[in-house]
Amino acid sequence: YNQREKSRNASLIIQMNGKSTEIKDPENPSAEPRKFAFDHSYWSHDEFTERDDGYLEPASSKYDDQLKVFNDLGKGVLENAWQGYNCSLFAYGQTGSGKSYSMVGYGNNKGIVPLACEDLFKGIADKRVNAKKDEEYQVTLSMLEIYNEQVRDLLNTKTLQKGGLKVRQHPTKGFYVEAQTTWPVNSYDEINNKINEGTRNRTVTPLYILYFIYFSRAHTIVAVSFVQKSSNDLGQNMTKTSVINLVDLAGSERAESTGATGDRLKEGSAINQSLSSLGNCIKALADISMGKKKVVGNKLYLTLISVPFRDSVLTKLLQNALGGNSKTVMIAALSPADINYDETLSTLRFADRAKAIKTQAIVN
Repeated sequence: YNQREKSRNASLIIQMNGKSTEIKDPENPSAEPRKFAFDHSYWSHDEFTERDDGYLEPASSKYDDQLKVFNDLGKGVLENAWQGYNCSLFAYGQTGSGKSYSMVGYGNNKGIVPLACEDLFKGIADKRVNAKKDEEYQVTLSMLEIYNEQVRDLLNTKTLQKGGLKVRQHPTKGFYVEAQTTWPVNSYDEINNKINEGTRNRTVTPLYILYFIYFSRAHTIVAVSFVQKSSNDLGQNMTKTSVINLVDLAGSERAESTGATGDRLKEGSAINQSLSSLGNCIKALADISMGKKKVVGNKLYLTLISVPFRDSVLTKLLQNALGGNSKTVMIAALSPADINYDETLSTLRFADRAKAIKTQAIVN
């Protein structure tokens, strides 16, 4: 949802019908719109009414509210977590397109992260009513951000050091952040307070898009570790572990549209570079999933593809989510305004490549 675009009275170039998304070129209105198909297409720009408590509810069937998005995406992530799969959900799009609104929300319009945490503890409470003696449920939380290729622990700012926390590689678990803190949480209120604390510690910057407003200038990763301990029918102790990664990426942007200079230009360049590395990884993974082949003369060659996860801190930490042991959902946030045509089309192409990736998730 992007209220700023409405205030400018910009022309809308996006149309959504079911699972289809169409985009028109504002400089060539007579041309056929480009069409993209996804698992879901949500319209959250207008066609809503605001209740007394501040919640934005549908005024027509066109508008998809926060609860609709959570029921389609967040509940599926939680179901996978209960089964013992690693899960990842991340949001991609340009600055101001609504990524943080979808992931975190605003006021009573809760996003996927708080709704998922609330639903998780409701499920644990229901399970504990009829739980056996050896049944146990544990939830821990960590929250970090990647700013200018440096990793900060948002729940323990004392760990901040020159160059940030170090990213190491484990032979079986892959990349991880050394010295990152994890906090045990026993209720929704506890985890919500911790996430709010981490959100307050995020790096934000005033940018000029339609007027000065603060935007997050770092990638944020919330990791919820969920452990279930119980015994099977043979009396053996069993443990299922799931890590739920909820990722709010910093927005891609064009320097000329934000008026960024100096440090703002430098951090924008670092963001775009890491997102470019993410795009290269997604392209390589998509090619692998589709079994990319090359024909030379009458001979067919299989192309050996290397995935450049090491090109940025972001792609290192998202390696498992994109190409490893995880069930992954991606949200592509779009601006429907004609002034953002290039960025919106780029996001649609990015998402179109990402949907070709196939991951191999197993129960932990």
